[in-house]
Amino acid sequence: MHFSVIFRVLGVLLMIFSLTLLPPIGFSVWYDDGHHYAFLTAFLITICTGLAIWLPVHKARHDLQTRDGFLITALFWSVLGLFGSLPFYISEELNASFTDALFESISGLTTTGATVFTGLDFLPKSILYYRQQLQWLGGIGIIVIAVAILPMLGIGGMQLYRAETPGPVKDNKLTPRITETAKALFFMYLGLTVLCALAYRFAGMTEFDAVGHAFSTVAIGGFSTHDASIGYFNSPLIMGICTFFMFFAGINFALHFVGWRARSLRHYFTDPEFRFYAGWVLVGMVITVLYLYGTGTYGFFDSLMHGSFEFVSVLTTTGFGTADFSSWPTFLPFMLFLFAFMGGCGGSTAGGMKVMRVMLICKQGYREIKRLIHPSAIFPIKVGKKTVPNRVIEAVWSFFAVFIISVMVMFLALLATGLDFITAFSAVGACITNLGPGMGDVAAHYGNINDPAKWILCFAMLLGRLEVFTLLVLFSPMFWRR
Repeated sequence: MHFSVIFRVLGVLLMIFSLTLLPPIGFSVWYDDGHHYAFLTAFLITICTGLAIWLPVHKARHDLQTRDGFLITALFWSVLGLFGSLPFYISEELNASFTDALFESISGLTTTGATVFTGLDFLPKSILYYRQQLQWLGGIGIIVIAVAILPMLGIGGMQLYRAETPGPVKDNKLTPRITETAKALFFMYLGLTVLCALAYRFAGMTEFDAVGHAFSTVAIGGFSTHDASIGYFNSPLIMGICTFFMFFAGINFALHFVGWRARSLRHYFTDPEFRFYAGWVLVGMVITVLYLYGTGTYGFFDSLMHGSFEFVSVLTTTGFGTADFSSWPTFLPFMLFLFAFMGGCGGSTAGGMKVMRVMLICKQGYREIKRLIHPSAIFPIKVGKKTVPNRVIEAVWSFFAVFIISVMVMFLALLATGLDFITAFSAVGACITNLGPGMGDVAAHYGNINDPAKWILCFAMLLGRLEVFTLLVLFSPMFWRR
């Protein structure tokens, strides 16, 4: 591994990240909330640390190899999550412990949306803006890494997107052509954010709320500037706009790129993953709406609005709320929660195991049934017209197994810290899928759980965001051998 280049990249990342601490200073001055000192101090600490890391190795030049890519990807969220916590920790009004500050920062950057803060309606505007900005920055980081980098690292099933990645890239090295991919993805992401903000403003939000909620909607983050989340606005139009943009942001951004370049929607409906995703969204919405109406929880219109909104919010792992879905009748809360494990499409800002992997697991299961009937027959697995190599299927099953084992281990660890069964299960599920809100004591916020549980959940958020293997591979002794 080329540690000199890795540190050079890390130093540059920190210096760039320090610039994102400047806009909240402007908001603090504009709204006169007196919190500019927290962001100014964090800015100085971050840029000086980045400069100190970068200067000794700034002349280092090597092509980055696959192992370098794994380490940089893991450092991207863990180190930036650490420095991103500084404003929360420094702020005297928040009075946040280091654990709470780090939890909030990692939750924001990983677009999980699990918060330890309450009384959001009364927090300084600069802090509220910063939380939303963290999610937006994490969202574009997720897209670039998922579409441009993870396919080359061979992360279970993600290599299927190598063919769709805009611009040619080599399989064994991270090349400068990734900058072209990243640039195209960034402008699409920015354009979608602007459209979402304009739609929110047109629907009645203030400029501040429109921008803040557009940041977290397109990033599929779920942070809000109000304790009541989207329910604060009590507007069917805003709920409808939010539902559309959550669904749209849950689609593979490589498809958005092709659509923008071809000026056509046709390729969406020919893409197998999109059809699988849209089909389950439709089925889940119908079940949720009809069950809410049939049990008398709401009238038909409210069942349609709340049921559709909450299902899309949970499946895409956004985590916005207009109602407490955990209090809905019988099986419904668990059904919605389990859909979060599937999440959105690969190459999107959504969390979960990703639709492509779930689709391949279903196809593999069906193939095994056919093999029982015809043991000697050969049944290739296809995605559209493309035959999926057995190596990809193996990687998908390995990912699924490690994902479930990770959930079980962290679930038991949370029980050991003293959390009850429902809270522990939903907390680890909500964090590893980057959903955010759970059930039990974490239905509204995570402020009341103990510190050891928060540290476990920080690891769960990073594990889910980094596609499990990208983080776990760093714990392998083989990874560090020459």
